[in-house]
Amino acid sequence: MIGVFDSGIGGLTVVRALRERLPDRDIIYLGDTARTPYGSKSADTIIKYSVNNTNFLLRKGARLIVIACNTASSYAFGAMCAHFDVPVFEVIGPGARLAVNRSRRYRIGVIGTRATVASGIYERTIRQLKPAAYVHATACPLLVPLVEEGWVDRPETARIVRKYLQPLKAVQIDTLILGCTHYPVLRALIQRKIGKSVLLVDSAEAVAEQVRAYFDSCAGMDKKENREGCLEVFVTDTAEQFRKTARMILQRDISIQHADL
Repeated sequence: MIGVFDSGIGGLTVVRALRERLPDRDIIYLGDTARTPYGSKSADTIIKYSVNNTNFLLRKGARLIVIACNTASSYAFGAMCAHFDVPVFEVIGPGARLAVNRSRRYRIGVIGTRATVASGIYERTIRQLKPAAYVHATACPLLVPLVEEGWVDRPETARIVRKYLQPLKAVQIDTLILGCTHYPVLRALIQRKIGKSVLLVDSAEAVAEQVRAYFDSCAGMDKKENREGCLEVFVTDTAEQFRKTARMILQRDISIQHADL
């Protein structure tokens, strides 16, 4: 079973990408809606929350963990690998590699939470892959709350996205990493505001490809063809808006359970 966690609803974009690539695999998802957003928290707090979330998923039967949160990936990935004896995947590396592979002029923009941008993790990772790359990161702290509230098509959201993207347009990036798994929910809007010539890189799709490659490489892993994998969704604080936005992301109704961490 694949365990996936995020600070809220954004990690369901990773679940969607995993189900497209591994439709036969069982997935359990935890959205830490009671403590969202992680982007404004300290590193120690983010690590503590990530360990809590993973312990919950392991108790429920997960045997592989995906950190479907860029902020938690930035600060907690190393601690998670040291603490847990199961495969752990994060979204930073796969997104950075995909951006470098696809960028035409290596002028790469990143949008993310304050914590992700402050960590400098994307800049370091991209420059390890391509030292000559130009990287410009911009914090977009209002986007996660807007997605959590379901304000996807509001004119206020469009104005905020446009404001956040202005510095990236000014430096003429050719590739933009959606450095938060909430942001693919706003993908169409972001594409309109940044311009059709800029390639968008979805870290949710990138990590899902990495997980699929892992399963393909495991010769002893049981195959489960001709069945649809089960999906269980847990949240730490139930809200009706979560259900509505989840339906929009997954294109299906889901049953939501409460997680007591």
